Amino acid sequence: MDQEAMRQHGAFSWNELVTHDVAGAKAFYGELLGWKMRDEVNPEMTYSTIKAGKKDVGGMMAMPDNVKDMPSMWGSYVTVDDVDKQVILAEKLGGKVLIPPKDIPDVGRFSVISDPQGAMLTLITYSDDCQ
Repeated sequence: MDQEAMRQHGAFSWNELVTHDVAGAKAFYGELLGWKMRDEVNPEMTYSTIKAGKKDVGGMMAMPDNVKDMPSMWGSYVTVDDVDKQVILAEKLGGKVLIPPKDIPDVGRFSVISDPQGAMLTLITYSDDCQ
């Protein structure tokens, strides 16, 4: 992860693909962009971290069952100092909360919002332990 972006309020810090075909996506992007993937398996899912050269730049995972009808899509994470505070502000500014703030163990706290025009964005506050 880009340590500077992880700590800079308002910086894009991570990109993530949620897809119906992880193996196909790995093959496509690996060949197209030279990315290497490292799988992290836990009881809930397998998460593939994407490396560009020596740098972790994003991840990919299978589409969760509760949203299986959605198309595969890329999502961007933007670092904020306080997710809960920014979600309240987003709503005051006309945005919507699509996924309320929740913790990701050993990573931080995130929320998915949409702007008044409907574009989605993930806000994240990384924990001090996240490297």
